[in-house]
Amino acid sequence: MRKTRSAEPTRTAYRTCPICDAVCGLRLTLDGAGKVASVRGDAEDPFGKGYICPKGASLGHLDEDPDRLRAPMVRRDGDWHEVTWEEAFATVDRGFTRVVESHGRQATAAYFGNPTFHTMAGILFRGPLAQALDTPNVFSASSIDQLPKHVACGLMLGDAMSIAVPDLDRTDYLLVLGANPVESHGSLCAAPDFPGRLRALRERGGRLVVVDPRRTRTADLADEHLFVRPGTDAHLLFGIVHALFAEGLVTVDLDVEGLDELHRLAVDFPPHVVAPVCGVAGDVIVRLARELAAAPSAAVYTRVGTCTTEFGTVIQWLVDAINILTGNFDRPGGVMFTRPATAEPWRTGEPFAMGRWRSRVRGLPEALGELPLAVLAEEIETPGDGQVRALVTVAGNPVLSAPNGARLDRALRDLEFMVCVDPYLNETTRHADVILPPPRMLQMPHYDFLLLTVTVRNYARFSPAILPLEPGRPSEGEIMARLVQIASGQGPDADPEALSEAMLGGMLTAAVTTPGSPYEGQDATALRAALDGECPEERILDAMLRLAPYGLSLAELRARPHGIDLGALKPRLDELLCTESGRVRLAPRALADEVVRLRERLGEPAADMVLIGRRQLRSNNSWLHNVRTLTGGSNRCTLHVNPADVARLGLGDRALVRSAAGEVVAEVEPTESIMPGVVSLPHGWGHAGTTQGVAAGHPGVNANALTDDAVVDPASGNAVFNGVPVVVGPAAA
Repeated sequence: MRKTRSAEPTRTAYRTCPICDAVCGLRLTLDGAGKVASVRGDAEDPFGKGYICPKGASLGHLDEDPDRLRAPMVRRDGDWHEVTWEEAFATVDRGFTRVVESHGRQATAAYFGNPTFHTMAGILFRGPLAQALDTPNVFSASSIDQLPKHVACGLMLGDAMSIAVPDLDRTDYLLVLGANPVESHGSLCAAPDFPGRLRALRERGGRLVVVDPRRTRTADLADEHLFVRPGTDAHLLFGIVHALFAEGLVTVDLDVEGLDELHRLAVDFPPHVVAPVCGVAGDVIVRLARELAAAPSAAVYTRVGTCTTEFGTVIQWLVDAINILTGNFDRPGGVMFTRPATAEPWRTGEPFAMGRWRSRVRGLPEALGELPLAVLAEEIETPGDGQVRALVTVAGNPVLSAPNGARLDRALRDLEFMVCVDPYLNETTRHADVILPPPRMLQMPHYDFLLLTVTVRNYARFSPAILPLEPGRPSEGEIMARLVQIASGQGPDADPEALSEAMLGGMLTAAVTTPGSPYEGQDATALRAALDGECPEERILDAMLRLAPYGLSLAELRARPHGIDLGALKPRLDELLCTESGRVRLAPRALADEVVRLRERLGEPAADMVLIGRRQLRSNNSWLHNVRTLTGGSNRCTLHVNPADVARLGLGDRALVRSAAGEVVAEVEPTESIMPGVVSLPHGWGHAGTTQGVAAGHPGVNANALTDDAVVDPASGNAVFNGVPVVVGPAAA
């Protein structure tokens, strides 16, 4: 008889999913060797309640990807070599020192990608790294994603980080524009099981209306879906504002300034005038205004689809203006502000300002300490004082995510030095001189510092590292700290923990010296001694928890691994508002020129065809395409085209798509889900020159070969990915 081998012991671990913005709780089963055997939703999580999506279910495959880099890589004479960590850091130090000594600090630059928002070290050290470089050339994914929202909040409220989210579980009416949270799972609005929450809205008698150029999965759940021409949402929203004033439906219960000015600005955008531009009938626009005003509570929510248009900042402003005009701002069932469980050091109390410096070549303004990513290529290409000669990227692949990615791809070849913190050799990191791979996700502790500031309930959850680091393997925090020290001129041998302790000391000193702080007058040394944590990032988290109004500690979060429900959102605008007048600005002067441009568009003919992006349930930018379990189904890089346009343009299986920036040949997928005159390509594809085997086998095309880095939202500098004029025709056989 054949002997059966006894099963190796398994263990269960709990973790917040670090992939997207939904902060879902996961229950992982690991075998005796530490390999993930299964991933399920954590049914005991009070926020997620067991919800899981395909991305979260594939966490083990992503974490154990055999194509991940395990050791530092240095490129010599065009070939890659694995090296020790000490050799890698020494190479970084020599490279940066050479550039700074030859060209000065303004010749350096940094780019921080989207995943830096999903790791503790990424959030905690990106600011210190930018400060250590002492350069104006700081870039991030914010200016290709969400910057218009921050700028609009800064102009209206004085605080660019005060982002109101829909009170999703209590609202009676939700109007969604340019967002597809059923597939994205929310963005600047963290809510596990967004689909379930939308169904619950309708089941309790509420109404869901979706405005989008595509009939998305979110639109499939709605009471009503309205097609809108890409890039014209601002006209539609101004039509709603006009109707609210014209019909006497304005109910403002906040202390505001600029109400009359907003009324004046809306005069030129009556519903019957904007209707031919946006494609939504005038009587429908009036009805939307009436429904928003009449609902017991209502919220207007918008995201990436509108942020990445030419009038992105105007749209974000008008969304919250409508929430205010209908009496739904900072009130239950409307849009509200999260109170996170950690201290909020980014809230300075100083009124928002932007344009403190400008880009060297084009003169685009800084916002939130960053320049628009759209100028990075020209800053590398253009000779002169301040020309970028050295670049550090952290968790980003801008060759695929930046506008005119082909131009940036060419520009990166001309850098004198480049270092990347990234687990993959990809389209961007292939240009680096040094790649520093962070540990696996399950080897890092996790707390969502920023995502937990935009949750639809107040909530906190900490995930300790599940697997240990290999001997001699630095943590992500140590990698980032050593980069900070190298950038600041301390060299590769400085003690990385000293930097973390200095950051912690500064935080505690501020806590005991700030008037009104619960720790005012206390001993900072004693506070430091009481802190818990197995690494510097955990000690900083413990301090931030203790300094926040809830008074939690890391020990309490460890003791409650499923997370802590801190209650429904409550009004808190009074403590966040920091305009010079102490009032909400309904008509920011900085946007007056944008309204003039918007008015001029009323008489301009529309382009025959325009391009938009596309969310995909099994994808997240460019960094999930190497997970075999997420390939197939709808997760393909195809060109969505309305069948009427397929026939009109004579398209076959493939189409040639051309724009002012470039051209691609893409597989055609006819679908009634997209309106005529619009085509859609998903973001983050075009894999080439990578060691990622699965991604290389399903490369797709880079939609950002078609987007133009010369075209940005003037009010914020954000890239324009939606409403891009294109010419579509049959591809050559």
